[in-house]
Amino acid sequence: MDIKEKYKKYINLHMVKGIADVVVDRAEGSTIYDINGSKYIDCFSGISVNNVGHRNKKVVAAAKAQIDKFIHCAAYIYQSEPPALLAEKLAQITPGHLSKTFFSNSGAEAVEGALRIAKQFTGKYEFIALQASFHGRTNATLSITGNSGRKRQGGPYNSGVSFAPFPYCYRCPFDLSVESCEFKCATYIKNIINLETSGSVAAFIAEPVLGEGGIIVPPKGYFEKVKEILAKYDILFIADEVQTGFGRCGKLLAVYDWDFEPDIVAFAKGIAGGFPLSAFITTEEIAASFKPGDHLSTFGGNPVSCAAALANIEVLEEDNLSEVAAAKGIKIMEKLKKQLQPKHKLIGDVRGKGLMIGIELVKDEMKTPASRETASIQELCRQKGVLVGTGGIYGNIIRIQPPLVISENELEAAFHVLDEAITQLENK
Repeated sequence: MDIKEKYKKYINLHMVKGIADVVVDRAEGSTIYDINGSKYIDCFSGISVNNVGHRNKKVVAAAKAQIDKFIHCAAYIYQSEPPALLAEKLAQITPGHLSKTFFSNSGAEAVEGALRIAKQFTGKYEFIALQASFHGRTNATLSITGNSGRKRQGGPYNSGVSFAPFPYCYRCPFDLSVESCEFKCATYIKNIINLETSGSVAAFIAEPVLGEGGIIVPPKGYFEKVKEILAKYDILFIADEVQTGFGRCGKLLAVYDWDFEPDIVAFAKGIAGGFPLSAFITTEEIAASFKPGDHLSTFGGNPVSCAAALANIEVLEEDNLSEVAAAKGIKIMEKLKKQLQPKHKLIGDVRGKGLMIGIELVKDEMKTPASRETASIQELCRQKGVLVGTGGIYGNIIRIQPPLVISENELEAAFHVLDEAITQLENK
């Protein structure tokens, strides 16, 4: 029985529409090799995880060195160097007065911890999130997820959550233009607070760029307006940087592209070069609202993952990968907009920040989502040696989120493969 057969027989795959016909044998940089020797340009980074590339030498060396010392000791029972140094580093690279970190293992855990401490600090129990958002697959994080496709048959979910219109400029929920909207989707939050809640809102939570929702980039000024409104009601701002952080969007953290300071930030995915680790960071004042017994994690702050994360951040900073991602992102999006979009009627919109890029496919001028076509193009790209992601609330977004170390030649090759795949589909 080969690996593919074992996957079908023993791994529960019923929750995925289809797993890629790739059995990974090894990977390096921006390249994945399967067990048959086939080579793929990785333009999805394991869902935006391998920001510094697969098997980055510094990250691997740091993890191996820590493994030779000890693998686990429970960071909330005993003290050790890696989590202490990493917490210090996170305090240095985050905005404002954020200084106290809690470590966990997955993005959902980090977000759920952020929700918990927001309630603890404020004494309030409601939340406001965005439509089309995604924050994890636990009950609490699905409760604040505004994507119905991720929530089916999973309820009942936690009460006390309201959803604000999302800043999806290509499909504005108010049918307004960017030039004339005056941030209607942001100012509408006042209506939600006053009309939909009991007045006990602990926090507003948002991804700086909505990932699973379709690489939706809020316009400049949107979060600033939201923060201004929240301040009037003493509502905290939780930034979910699980997918956008660590250079992905052209800044070390995506929130740096807006002029506001979050009260809590959640991390995961790109934090440790592929090792499982997550965290949320907040201020000393908010952190102090946790009392003994309120929260804990057995594997949170794992020393191997923390050592890898320190090396990961060192690589990001030394190699200026945030700036590199910003420059590469501008260049590839310009090519997509100027060369591919006019050529292919299927391409309705191209958007993104850094190397977090979404290509929205539509069937007609009415912007009918081209969901089946999106899945077909993903498979055609795979057959031609390029791995891309798909997503969006309608399943019609091609997601380009490669390792930040991807070369110009690899990006160019991926661009041409995408062009060929769309052309092939359109000519059927």
